[in-house]
Amino acid sequence: MEALIARITEATGLGADVVEKAVGLILAFLEKEGPQEEVGKLFDALPGAREAVATSGDGGPGGAMGGLMGMMPGGGGVMALGTKLMAAGVPMSQMQPFARELFAYGREHAGEDTMGAIVGAIPGLSQFL
Repeated sequence: MEALIARITEATGLGADVVEKAVGLILAFLEKEGPQEEVGKLFDALPGAREAVATSGDGGPGGAMGGLMGMMPGGGGVMALGTKLMAAGVPMSQMQPFARELFAYGREHAGEDTMGAIVGAIPGLSQFL
């Protein structure tokens, strides 16, 4: 996970603490919203992914905040993730570069088929890549 954090930090200029928190939030989102088989492959290819989700404060699948946000009109999905990322310190202007680096890293380690299936299954995610 250190290599991923360093890569995103270099690409975005964000602090490592912000990047680490945001990676955990994004991975928690993928775990909740993405196809389980492919997300499992991604997590297996990224040592530390499950720990990043656990320390993100997002609660992982079925967590209270995810469940409540999902029930609110317009409260779920990519927009809710964007709100969480901004709260963690990722400005809107850095979300696309951040996501591009994270997903490029995922492609390098888990493969194009795995990442393509994840992106294709989550409405609105492709606009950030």
